[in-house]
This record gives sequence, structure tokens and C-alpha cells, in this order.
Amino acid sequence: MKLLKSTFVATTLALSLGSFSTTASAVCLGMACMYNKMTPLEGINATVDQVHVALEAVKLKSSGGAGGDEKHSDEVIINDIKEALKLSKEINANDKLDRNRNRANDYLKKARKAVKDGDLAKASEELHEAEKRFSELKGMLDLSQADRAAQQTHMLNRILDKPDR
Repeated sequence: MKLLKSTFVATTLALSLGSFSTTASAVCLGMACMYNKMTPLEGINATVDQVHVALEAVKLKSSGGAGGDEKHSDEVIINDIKEALKLSKEINANDKLDRNRNRANDYLKKARKAVKDGDLAKASEELHEAEKRFSELKGMLDLSQADRAAQQTHMLNRILDKPDR
């Protein structure tokens, strides 16, 4: 009877763990499911494009071409900047890249504050700086890819201090 009881418990436990693991694989856990819908390079390009859209909106408003409701055009610019901030979350390859992405995001936040304050010249400067900083991230991404390739040296060649072909 004791053997039958322990067999039943072991079988039930195995079945419950097996069914849970298949269910859990379909469920998103944590922040990883919210982002990572594109590669870091695609994220950089999308963010730079969105910053460029915000710059065009600032230029359009400062030239007086927007016309009509000024509050509406400020909201459009702020929404473009917010969209660029959302897209920048897709950029994550390593810690160094993430730190520099956060610094570039600071310029976007300063530009958003300048638009809220009505200083379009400062907003334009901050957006140009953000665009430059996000474009520089591509070089850091290439460097991290080269570092990864360098780390993939065959173990035997590392032991014998031979270079890979």
C-alpha cells in the first residue's frame, strides 16, 4: 500500500510539472515579452527615424507652416518624442549600449520639456543631439558584435595559443 501511494504521488507530481511547463511556455513572463520585437539595429534605426519625424514637426511649427491650433501641434511633437522614447526601449545588446541609450534618452526628455515650455529652438537642438547620439549607438553595436566573434575562438586554439583561421 505504501509503495502504491508513493507511486501515485510521484506520477501526479510528474504529470502536474509536465503540464505546467507546457502552459508556462505560452505565457510571457517579465519585461522580455513587452520589448525585444526587433533587433537592436532595427531599434536604433526606428528611433532615429522617429526623432527625425519629431524634428520635422518642430521645424514645421517654428516656420509657422502648421497654422491653426498651437496646442495641437505641441501635442503632436510631444507624442512624436514619446514614441521615440518607446522605440528606444527596443535597443538592448549590452550594458555599455544601454548606458549610452539612456544618455541619448535624456536629450529626448529635455526636448520634450522644452516643447512644453514653448522653447522650440532649444527643443530642436536637443533633438539634433539625440539623433546624433542614437546614430552613434550603431558603432557601439558593431563593436559588441566584433567582441562576440572574438570570444568564439576555438577552445583548443586558446589553450595552445594558436590564432583561428
